[in-house]
Amino acid sequence: MSASAPLLCGLCAALLIPLSAQAETSYVTDQLEVGLRAGGSTRYKVIKMLPSGTPLEVLGVNRTTKYAQVKTLDGAVGFVPADQLQTEPAARNRVAALEARLAELQQSPDALSARLAKAQSERTELAARNQDLVQKSNLLEQQLATIRHASANVLEVTTDRERLRVQVADLTRAQAELEQENRDLKNQTNLRWFLIGAGVLVGGILLGLILPRLRLRQRKNTWGTL
Repeated sequence: MSASAPLLCGLCAALLIPLSAQAETSYVTDQLEVGLRAGGSTRYKVIKMLPSGTPLEVLGVNRTTKYAQVKTLDGAVGFVPADQLQTEPAARNRVAALEARLAELQQSPDALSARLAKAQSERTELAARNQDLVQKSNLLEQQLATIRHASANVLEVTTDRERLRVQVADLTRAQAELEQENRDLKNQTNLRWFLIGAGVLVGGILLGLILPRLRLRQRKNTWGTL
């Protein structure tokens, strides 16, 4: 490097916009690789190559040379062209994340189907228990009627009647709780299916919006290299 290199480094540092207090994260664009240089021009050596999508902390931007001073996650500091940075991750990374999420959502209905079958089985069991409680309640009512007619002891009849009324009240309350559980299970199942459908729909829309843009950008890059 020539003797004027330190002077040029000092000048570049003086022209950098101080952003240490408001450091932001940018990403290498969808190009294959970008060179991280020791200074703010192509005359400086390349420290390392940065693959597409590499997250960088922007320390400052030289308005004259259009180079940004950046810092990698492993602590390397250097310069890259400012026009090679973008505020969002690479499109192919976003597409990969969306595809993974879509695959997850597509697998979820199978798991939910198993849970739905289990919920339906539990609902059937609860219905059977409810029917059993109704039968027991009817039996208790019959016993109460028999006691009323068969017993000559008013006090004993009153005591037995009160006991049976308490049992009937308990059974009625248990029946109401079971019916509420049935309604809750049905509402939860409907909500899960709704969320699955909404997630799959949103994922498909996002893929439909991003994939055409990615193909268009790749075509533009291909024409630009010709």
